[in-house]
Amino acid sequence: MNQDLDAFGEACIEPEEPEVPVVVERLSRWERRIQATIAIPQPVEPIWRVLTDYEALANFIPNLAVSRRLAHPEAKIRLEQVGTQPLLKFNFRARVVVDIEEFYPQRIAFTGVEGDFSRFDGAWSLQPQATATQLCYLVHLRPRASLPVRLIEGRITRGIQRNLLAIRERVNQLVMT
Repeated sequence: MNQDLDAFGEACIEPEEPEVPVVVERLSRWERRIQATIAIPQPVEPIWRVLTDYEALANFIPNLAVSRRLAHPEAKIRLEQVGTQPLLKFNFRARVVVDIEEFYPQRIAFTGVEGDFSRFDGAWSLQPQATATQLCYLVHLRPRASLPVRLIEGRITRGIQRNLLAIRERVNQLVMT
């Protein structure tokens, strides 16, 4: 991992994965802003379809055990997701419930309303380019006190990289069929 300092003298961690660059900004001892991007050689529409097929995400996203829609009091989109992955000698499990706003075709925003993070919000952004679409994932998170952010930071970062690669693979599979 490369480690540089941001404008505030805080560490920004960038894992060495050229296909999926990830920047981790340490906002405080407990909070992180993580941004990752990937180029997908497809137009926006099939990528949008994959990202908004919320119930199918757990079928191909690594370490995502549950992704299901829940009832929302205002008939909007509410999603529960549970991620699991090995950490030290046990399985780390994190649950989030997010409210989602779709701004077709460029942005899907999410805001955490309950779960294992006291803050979990961000967005998916889609930017069409000449021969591909740039997919960007941004999340601002703060685990609850029982989750040590320093311990899970690397896992989250690598998980985001794997997730973006899985999304690209899924989009390419769907376009080919």
